[in-house]
Amino acid sequence: MIVDSTVYSGKCVCGREHQMSTRAAVIEAGCLGRLDEILREYGIGGKRCALYGENGWAAAAGLHPRAEQEIVLDPKGLHADEKSTALVLEKLEPDVELILAVGSGTIHDIARFCAHERGIRFVSVPTAASVDGFCSTVAAMTWYGYKKTLPAVAPELVVADTDIIKKAPVELVRSGVGDIMAKYIALAEWKIAHLTTGEYLCPRILDIMRQAADTVTESVPGLLEGRDEAFESVTYALVMSGIAMQMMGNSRPASGAEHHISHMIEMGPEALEVRFPAMHGEKTGVGSVLAAREYERLAAVEDIRPAIRDYAPLDEERCRAFFGERLMEGVLAENEKDCLAAVTPERLAEAWPEIRQILSEIPSSEKLYALLERLGAKRTLEDIGVSSGELDRVLEFSPLVRNRLTLMRMRRMIRT
Repeated sequence: MIVDSTVYSGKCVCGREHQMSTRAAVIEAGCLGRLDEILREYGIGGKRCALYGENGWAAAAGLHPRAEQEIVLDPKGLHADEKSTALVLEKLEPDVELILAVGSGTIHDIARFCAHERGIRFVSVPTAASVDGFCSTVAAMTWYGYKKTLPAVAPELVVADTDIIKKAPVELVRSGVGDIMAKYIALAEWKIAHLTTGEYLCPRILDIMRQAADTVTESVPGLLEGRDEAFESVTYALVMSGIAMQMMGNSRPASGAEHHISHMIEMGPEALEVRFPAMHGEKTGVGSVLAAREYERLAAVEDIRPAIRDYAPLDEERCRAFFGERLMEGVLAENEKDCLAAVTPERLAEAWPEIRQILSEIPSSEKLYALLERLGAKRTLEDIGVSSGELDRVLEFSPLVRNRLTLMRMRRMIRT
């Protein structure tokens, strides 16, 4: 399968002109062995550095792409953060013209950030269907403790060998399913923000992302049976999610309340005990179930007017007690111009019937839970190392890690 992403460039029905950096994605069995040929076909040359984690190095054993420089990072404690990027930038030879990211999500975020910093080309070589960020134009980084999206570059090309992807540990594809399943929540959030504040929305991007989510959920039986076409379909959906983000220019179509839950846990607030780590997609999968369940509760309220209250700024004292001094400066900076202030009580009440309709389009929390259960994936707070007793605080404080309008953030104006 070859995805020609250039067809998504240009004038759109939404009125904007979308720009694509990624030219194509090759998703085929055995394609890593033809990497040189594929790069020549697309005119991508120059001195190469192949960036691996040790797991990616092992996954591509016998098929390591030709490169004048190789950097292999120790996976123990490896994060996409200021330390790992500084290490790679220090090691990267000055005349390198192309970075090959051979691995999964963390390696890709490090590679795309370093390629941006050096002003060089970047090609994605995923070894697992674990995240939807392979084609992203930004890097999801933990920067001095705070989860941020930083400027980066999208790959010119994605070369995804499904023979390798299929052999990856099963928890990695579970993570990929969780990351794409989250789009049902994220798309609802986007539509609600458009409805209540007039935020820009592109119907074509909506359709691409919804189709990606449906493709993954429909592929779960095939994944369980080990079918090649199921792994190809999931990889395709992950790539298409990245293409949708490129069209948008940010992660709005792919990230809502469920991602904020994941990001907050990754940041490690002072008052939140996290007993063991989980992968990003595992946390967004759990976040999707939690968000869907809370939104079902809200959607059951037919007349929201008695529950609506005026917008009020953040309660800094409560936030400080939860996040702690280490994170509080970042929280305040992120929320300095609170997007919730654009929502009026009158508009929220007026839009509520349509909001309820949007929420009804999200698969039920029971269906999402059952999907994860069938796949053997994590599906509760306890599964990702957080006490179930922390649910209320997780829902209250997670929207504050990103100044993006979600229904979870709007709960500050709803007392039910």
